[in-house]
Order: sequence, then structure tokens, then C-alpha cells
Amino acid sequence: MRRGDTSNANGPAVRVRRIILVDRRIKRLKISAHRGAAGDDQGAGRDHRLHALTIVYSFTNSKLLPRESWVGLAQYERLWSTHKWYVAIENIAIYGLFVMVLSLTFGFFLATLLDQKIRGEGILRTIFLYPFALSFIVVGLAWQWILNPDLGIQSVVRGLGWESFAFDPLFNQNIVIFGIIAAGLWQGTGLNMVVMLAGLRGIDGEIWKATRIDGIPAWKVYIRIVLPMMKPAIATAVVMTGVNIVKMYDLVVAMTNGGPGGSSEVPAKYVIDAMFTSQNLGQAFAASTVMLIAVVIILIPWFYMQRAERRNAHH
Repeated sequence: MRRGDTSNANGPAVRVRRIILVDRRIKRLKISAHRGAAGDDQGAGRDHRLHALTIVYSFTNSKLLPRESWVGLAQYERLWSTHKWYVAIENIAIYGLFVMVLSLTFGFFLATLLDQKIRGEGILRTIFLYPFALSFIVVGLAWQWILNPDLGIQSVVRGLGWESFAFDPLFNQNIVIFGIIAAGLWQGTGLNMVVMLAGLRGIDGEIWKATRIDGIPAWKVYIRIVLPMMKPAIATAVVMTGVNIVKMYDLVVAMTNGGPGGSSEVPAKYVIDAMFTSQNLGQAFAASTVMLIAVVIILIPWFYMQRAERRNAHH
């Protein structure tokens, strides 16, 4: 670890404890909000009330505890005038674009390979899916080690004789987000592969036979026939990936804790910091509301697609 980088000074163990502590505090806050919201209702109703309370209290000056001190849009004005929030939005946009496109592309490519009924398919499927079974904390700590210049790739390459080789993305403000993208891709591509493979296995085998008889090139078959038939699988993969992108927190905290110099901040971390470090619930609720809107925007096309499929099935 390099001197002068205060964002990584706490070490992995401390950051893991911090994540666990934050998770516990969030659960306690949810329990408190549920009790104050409406009594003893169970299930999804409580979640809806919690979301409603988040939106309502985003218009207040709540600090350590929620309170009905209305300030209108002041929290949102402060939010969108904060440099840290803009950095978080820029990072999540870059991360989201690369992870969404690349994880879907790699997932589809791997699925097409496995769909060829190759030998050892079960073993390969397990290997590709295994990273998804790991928590973001474990993935983040593993990739922090891989990208550490004193222990990981840079150290190995220099040990092979290339002394001038430099590769330290987690300590470079300009490219730190791409180190996080690499970890996110490694963790999420396997799930998209499984979803895509399920979609491919759902296509009637007679279609493949007919295209072979007609002599249609394989790439045309995938583009003009297979991909349109896989719309439900693709939509599912897009929704799951998109939601995971919006709520990304553990991976960043485990790898960089928002550093170096706040250059890897993300919206979820902004919310947690505002809630527990700054003790400004109003600001945290405002940022959470923006994130909630982003999730709704991702889900709306999927819901419309599901409704259209059900209507077509009835006809």
C-alpha cells in the first residue's frame, strides 16, 4: 500500500467490519421505520410504506432521527449541488454502461459456447457461475489483492523481469473505476450466462435444423432469429444487472472505500455516508429517492414486456 493514500488506510478487515456494521444499522433503521409506519402488517406492504417514508422524509430536515421539519426541495437542491454526488453519478454511469454491455455480451458468448453440447459443460458452467456465488465483499477483497501493485499483477510481471511495468488502477484517480468494473464483470457475467443459456435451450431444435438445411450462416441465425426469440431472457438479465448496478456498495467499499481522493464514490455509498457518517437522514433519503427512481425506470420496460407476453399468450 502506498503512502499518502488515506482512503485505503483502514485495511480490508476494518472495511469488512464497517460493511457488517452498516448492514446491521440499516436493518435496525428499517425495523424502526416499519414500527412507526403502521403497526403489524407483514410482507410487501411494509416495504411499500418504507419506500413512501423515504420519499416523504426526503423533504424534511431530518438529522440523526426522522422528524417532520419540512424544507421542500432543499435536500434535492443540496444533493445536486454537491461535487461528491456528481462524482458518484458519473462513476455509476461509467460502471453501468461497461458492466451492462460487456456482461451481457460475454454472457451471451459463453452461453452460445455451452449450448454446443461440448464435453465438460457442467464443470464449465459451474466454473463460470462460481464468482456469482461469492459475496461482493469477498470479490472486492480478492480483486484488491489482484490489483495491488505490491502483491498482484504488477508485482508478478516485474518479477518476470519487466521492471518498468506499471499497473495500479486502484491508486490512479483516472482509471480506478475500471478496476472496479473488472471485478464487477468477473462477478456478474456468470449469472447472465446462465440466463442466456436457459433462453437458448428454450428455442425449438427444429429451427436450427431448418436453418442448416437452408444454408443460412450461423451469425445471421443468431442475429435475425435467436436474439428476437430470446427477448424474455435478455430482459431478465438486463433488469437483474441494472438493479445490481444501481445498488452497488459492498464492492466499492471493499476495494477502495471511495478512494483515492473520493474518485470512486457511488450513489449507494453516498447514501450510507450521509446516513451514518454525516447523520443527515434528509440528505440520505433524497439520494435514496433518486436511486429508487432509477430502479423504477429500469423495471418499467420489463413490466410492460411481461404484460405484452401475457396478452399474446391469451390470444
